[in-house]
Amino acid sequence: MGGAQVLHLPVLVEEVVAGLAVEADDRILDCTVGSGGHSLALCQRLGPQGRLVGLDKDAAALRRAEARLRGGGCAYTLVQADFRHLDRVLDALGLATVSKILFDLGLSTEQLACSGRGFSFQRSEPLLMTFQEAGGEADLTAEKIVNTWSEQALAELLRTYGEERWARRIARAIVRARQRQPLRTSRELAELVARAVPPAARHRRLHPATRTFQALRIAVNDELGALREGLAKAFARLAPGGRLAVIAFHSLEDRLVKQAFRQWQAQGEATVLTPKPITPSAQERQRNPRARSAKLRLLLKSPPPRRTLQGEG
Repeated sequence: MGGAQVLHLPVLVEEVVAGLAVEADDRILDCTVGSGGHSLALCQRLGPQGRLVGLDKDAAALRRAEARLRGGGCAYTLVQADFRHLDRVLDALGLATVSKILFDLGLSTEQLACSGRGFSFQRSEPLLMTFQEAGGEADLTAEKIVNTWSEQALAELLRTYGEERWARRIARAIVRARQRQPLRTSRELAELVARAVPPAARHRRLHPATRTFQALRIAVNDELGALREGLAKAFARLAPGGRLAVIAFHSLEDRLVKQAFRQWQAQGEATVLTPKPITPSAQERQRNPRARSAKLRLLLKSPPPRRTLQGEG
């Protein structure tokens, strides 16, 4: 893509590093390495005995992360994989457990600005919204959803995954528009959504298409299903006494994370370190407006029970 390079600013970096309490010999798994911002900060805390493993579905993101981590000073391995398959990756690398795990569930600035896959409603791009650069014809895309799903199914999708107040109006507008010609680009869809909502809803802080695009992206990539599976596998592969950090950017993800953390705590398997999520400071929100909705939650996996020596007690 042409134009100036767009740099992604990772969110809550200092809070993540402090919350994970990184030690020199840690084995760290970054499940969403993205462009490597968090990974670099974590890598710089590791010593020669430490190791970082980074996963991402997006090959372009891994290339950016590779360039960023090259001077980070730690041993690292980057793997193109969905974090729902993190157990397979760790098995292939001979790692039974890791001591620290991070999920950053946000969409990177580069994906919004220059992926060419329709994430941004400010550009005219193919309506893909897939994290992979290329997929097969059978793969689900945003274009297939908006052009083939029923009005009822579209409205339910927007209401459930986008928490969109005007879901029915938008779904009706999509079905009417595609009867004339199929929707092909992100800009077409964004403009259609903006026309579909009431005039008063068009001039708020969020673009009127924000929730529609969120819902489509979640559906295309099965983000909530992947998060449930990935969280369960991450907790299973987290060493006793290890820490898990998750940054979520919308309520559906954050609710899922909060519920999983509380369940593990209720079962006596972990301690929730953040009764209330950590959010960005005013200074960070000013520097990076996309950080405004970020919520960081931290979990400590319970250490193994203390073994009682014979004769004690």
